Amino acid sequence: MKEKFRSIGLIGKHGGSGISKTILSLNEFLVSRGLKVLLESNTAQHLDGHSMQTATMSEIGESCDLAIAVGGDGTLLQSACGLAEYNVALLGVNMGRLGFLTDISPFGMVDAVGDILDGEYIEEKRTLLEVEVAGKTFKALNDVVIHKWNIARMIEFDTYVGGQFVNNQRSDGFIVSTPTGSTAYNLSCAGPLVHPNLNANILVPICPHSLSNRPIVVDGDAEIKIVVCGHTTHRDIQVTCDGMATSPPMDNTIVINKHSNPIRLIHPKDHNHFNTLRVKLGWSDNPV
Repeated sequence: MKEKFRSIGLIGKHGGSGISKTILSLNEFLVSRGLKVLLESNTAQHLDGHSMQTATMSEIGESCDLAIAVGGDGTLLQSACGLAEYNVALLGVNMGRLGFLTDISPFGMVDAVGDILDGEYIEEKRTLLEVEVAGKTFKALNDVVIHKWNIARMIEFDTYVGGQFVNNQRSDGFIVSTPTGSTAYNLSCAGPLVHPNLNANILVPICPHSLSNRPIVVDGDAEIKIVVCGHTTHRDIQVTCDGMATSPPMDNTIVINKHSNPIRLIHPKDHNHFNTLRVKLGWSDNPV
């Protein structure tokens, strides 16, 4: 029998259009169901006229069994990383554009959330990456990108997977993508679409100097190590996790591993990954 959610955390895109109205409507519905609701404290600063109990992201992780992210995929990505240390299920209401991860429309929100609260939903476990840069740790659900920072020329680095040397390359950068992130930057760089249930990571060069340098798919449990070399130094590169820049690394090595806790992503009962691809990528459109 599927888990029945009793305590709900609400997380919204800060200052996004229509976010306040959607969160207030969602809160009213959840309270009418007799559920405990906590509003994420940073979201609350952008939400006027509410009387909801607020909580930090960590307090939501400790107190709630379901978190609902109201915004675009970026809001859900940030929520996933913020709740990574807790066994909290995560649901997305799409107030953005494409919405590969946030698959509930605000127009059918009440009915869809009601079904989920009744136990009618699909749960997926999504891989999260943990990145070590100069003694600091960051997380990414979509991808980790190593890219040139303050130079116009290409950067040079060595890649290792599971302790084995893969290659030396010069390029504008490098993407390490999870299957979840295969529809993001990876797709723009001609990387493959990978089903989110696979235990794999995708290594994608950005504008490589060699035309034979192609994306490859590797074991999701293998450690990935990037070592900056040649005429490139750590001052020439930036590391970005899910589109959020970290501080520039203070050494030449970036180490990426699978995080010990997967993300529990909740979908409506009729969710179909291939239908999402058809709709979002326009596969159903016939050429004129």
